[in-house]
Amino acid sequence: MANYLLSIDQGTTSSRAIIFDVKGNLIASAQQEFTQLYPENGWVEHDPEELWSSVLTTCREALNNANLSACDINSIGITNQRETTLVWNKQTGKTLYNAIVWQDRRTSEYCHSLKSLGHEAGVTQKTGLLLDPYFSATKVKWILDNVDGAREQAQKGELAFGTVDTYLLWRLTNGKSHKTDATNASRTMLFNIHTQKWDEELLQLFDIPASLLPEVMDSSADFGVTHETLFDTQIPIYGIAGDQQAALFGQACYQTGSAKSTYGTGCFLMVNTGDKALTSNNKLLTTIGYRLDGQVTYALEGSIFVAGAVVQWLRDGLKVIKKASESEAIAQKTPIDHGVYLVPAFTGLGAPYWDPDARGAIIGLTRGTDTEEIVSAGLQSVCYQTYDLLNAMKKDGIELTELNIDGGMAANNWVLQFLADMVSVKVTRPVSIETTAMGVAFLAGLQSGLYQSLEHIQELWQLDREFKPQMDADKRDKLLGGWSDAIKRVLT
Repeated sequence: MANYLLSIDQGTTSSRAIIFDVKGNLIASAQQEFTQLYPENGWVEHDPEELWSSVLTTCREALNNANLSACDINSIGITNQRETTLVWNKQTGKTLYNAIVWQDRRTSEYCHSLKSLGHEAGVTQKTGLLLDPYFSATKVKWILDNVDGAREQAQKGELAFGTVDTYLLWRLTNGKSHKTDATNASRTMLFNIHTQKWDEELLQLFDIPASLLPEVMDSSADFGVTHETLFDTQIPIYGIAGDQQAALFGQACYQTGSAKSTYGTGCFLMVNTGDKALTSNNKLLTTIGYRLDGQVTYALEGSIFVAGAVVQWLRDGLKVIKKASESEAIAQKTPIDHGVYLVPAFTGLGAPYWDPDARGAIIGLTRGTDTEEIVSAGLQSVCYQTYDLLNAMKKDGIELTELNIDGGMAANNWVLQFLADMVSVKVTRPVSIETTAMGVAFLAGLQSGLYQSLEHIQELWQLDREFKPQMDADKRDKLLGGWSDAIKRVLT
């Protein structure tokens, strides 16, 4: 019997394919970075063909690296950068424009105009989201309004919209499946998270024809099969979830109140709120954690736009490090209270500030400042921002005692200890920090019958290391006070 699961993890800066066995052990993987396009200030795009090519290449490489054939794969799970928006022609499969990435701010002015007309409360009530360029709806509208002939094609029913999962599914099935899952739908600003349906009033507000929209499925469902020309046999696609929800699932956060924080390009902290869609009074997002057998599990989320991306910027932009892994050793030998604060608002600030026009700054520079302090400040900024999220959750009545960590930065022990010190809760790291990819592997395995229940999956989660708060309160408060001052300086 085919007992291996293939996860497609399509991220913001790279595509990865990872093969797991039934116990959640990583068997083989492949990764390919792709081009980031910045056509104008605040605009971020990806070439759809490059996205697709990187996914197909890494899937084939992972199979080759594992010495497996497609016949050995039980099923595929897809997890993806959320909110990133594509529109394509249903007949030709050709995209009308580049993928507009979640970080893109080109619709800021339009969002401001909708807010000034009093639309935000209604949008938040239905979707759990704020009126922000981050989400897909205004990106779709921009494509329809700015690409020649797009709106006419849309009105004739000739176009399809999808977030990255939907686009990849379309390509994998050769146009047979135009579907998404409830977690990705919940990030479009077009989906009513209470009725579990595309919302007609929201479609009217953003002037988007319903004919563009994919069918919304459970996160664990029959999404179709791969076209026989791609691999040496058809493989069923049984799991889809947005990357942060996939990480929540992979971290086995199935109990109300359990939480995870993922450190990839951005940082996304998510807490399971069970069958209740809690409304935040502190600018956190209400979203769908996962949907199984038609039953919705909700989550409260805080989104930080720049986390691991600050290390990438230190490496590729400032060129003060050659490899991301160097940052840990640099931070270890740098005094923690060096007085420098780096606010990485490269594409605005996410939760709990939601200021799309804020821009980055380095505060506290002196003649004595060197690159080591700037690198340390970059790492510290990720922990300070996580503190801001947990503080907002605390004001909403959610007090965590433990935080499960994953993503690339989770390998950095210095960051995790500093994080535990700043947020004053125990930080836990699992044996496998590939929990995003693992989450959709689990979802696919649930649908295929490899896993019988959530309890079965929960038994597979293994602890690697705990980090407990050690810093004294006065020192911590002084550091956080400096951060608060730095944030105030960049808010518009």
